Amino acid sequence: MQRTLLRGARRRAAGLAAALGILLASPAVSPPALAALPADGPAARLDPASIDRFVEDYRKRTGLPGAVVAVTRGGGTVHAAGYGRTASGEDMTARTPVPIASLSKSMTALAVMRLVDEGRVDLDRPVRHHLPEFAMADPRAEEITVRQLLNQTSGMADSAHPEMTLPHPRTLAGAVAALRGARLADAPGSRWNYHNPNYFVSARLVEVVAGQPFARYMADRVFRPLGMTHTRSVASTDEMPDRARGHVRAYGKVFRASQPRWFAAGGHGVVTTASDLARWLIAQHNRGVSADGRRVVSARGVETTHTPPPGRDYAMGWSRGAPGEGPRQLRHSGELLTHNAVQILLPDSGIGIAVVTNTGMVSGDDSSVIARGLVDLARGENPGAVKPFSMTADPVLAALTLLAVALGVPGVVRARRWAGRAVDRPLWRTVLRSLPYALPVLLLVLLGDLVGLLTNRAADLALLARLWPALVVWSAVTAAVCAVVLVARGAAVFHVRRRGRPGPAA
Repeated sequence: MQRTLLRGARRRAAGLAAALGILLASPAVSPPALAALPADGPAARLDPASIDRFVEDYRKRTGLPGAVVAVTRGGGTVHAAGYGRTASGEDMTARTPVPIASLSKSMTALAVMRLVDEGRVDLDRPVRHHLPEFAMADPRAEEITVRQLLNQTSGMADSAHPEMTLPHPRTLAGAVAALRGARLADAPGSRWNYHNPNYFVSARLVEVVAGQPFARYMADRVFRPLGMTHTRSVASTDEMPDRARGHVRAYGKVFRASQPRWFAAGGHGVVTTASDLARWLIAQHNRGVSADGRRVVSARGVETTHTPPPGRDYAMGWSRGAPGEGPRQLRHSGELLTHNAVQILLPDSGIGIAVVTNTGMVSGDDSSVIARGLVDLARGENPGAVKPFSMTADPVLAALTLLAVALGVPGVVRARRWAGRAVDRPLWRTVLRSLPYALPVLLLVLLGDLVGLLTNRAADLALLARLWPALVVWSAVTAAVCAVVLVARGAAVFHVRRRGRPGPAA
């Protein structure tokens, strides 16, 4: 889902030029010059020792259980390593398999581009031309092109088809069939909406056009040619190592957590290692050439996956950073309830960074924080004592939770006194004065809808409790306290009005 709630995120033709692109050699990328730091501190460098020091220091300060990190420069690996332990207690290394969630989308896009290079898929033809089984309860769906699927401008959205809260399919054919009763939220090409089914349909298109299961195509035509021999695509989180069990963070503490079964093929189903992520990053910088010099996809194909449509920042599994956000970069994040992942390319310096942590979604955005620190190292700057968002926000929510209880107790104790003062007022005024206490109850009931409105991603209360426990605890406790106050005051008003006189002061 991710994520986040995630984040939402930020997208051209292959034709005759694609065939020419296969013949193009990858340009050499020179390493960046690292800026010197002030003399009062050690020089920051993007090397194995500095990376290890930064990540281990981060783990000590935040309690992060485990992570894998891959850093590349041009055509070589700077460092690939694992830190800490998995949820089952195993040491994490550069060969530890980890789920990378929505980073998988960029790999699905590359698989489609292989078929484009071969002339078997046309990005600008309707999906139904390649995948006749694709149909929706909206005639506009017949206009959706393959390109629109990949850059998430198909018109499909959580607002019209909340796939995370619906029964999860078991196959790609089932995922496409599940869309037959869904409508579009927008006309194709008119608006960007991050929606996993765009990539379920893309993956099904790959297996139908290629004539083989999607996972096998990814292994034979993408992962193995890139040298990613310890990488695979799975259909659901149940097929991930230890069923993707990881951790959630609440109030500065980290707790083991299970991952419910989510369908994942094409959208967020890749399991890989730090060493293989390094090979993936190298191929991105080398414009489709693997670490051992083998061209896997055309330079034009890679450029297409990196290039957003005019006026947008989301390409095909990659998002361009906004101007003013630091060095020019391409990035994508991925979230399960138990893991976080991020990949970043710095085109101007040839640096690639990938981080996967075994903490999940909003409550554990460690991968993005670590990646930002590594970007600082790449720029010759010290990252500083960074920490995840929730370690700052959760203490505030804890204080607000305690404040709600502290304010609620006197409200209950003094309910009869309040009713005594209200006995001479019209009943409608008494009800009106109590309405503010109903707002937290309403907030709790609508919390999933409000998050969905803000993020354009569907979520229910049970899912939110896993995404950000402290937020739901605060909302639930505040709602419960206000409900108790309302019940106490209502009972007191009823008692006083029935007797026709105020009760004794408390």
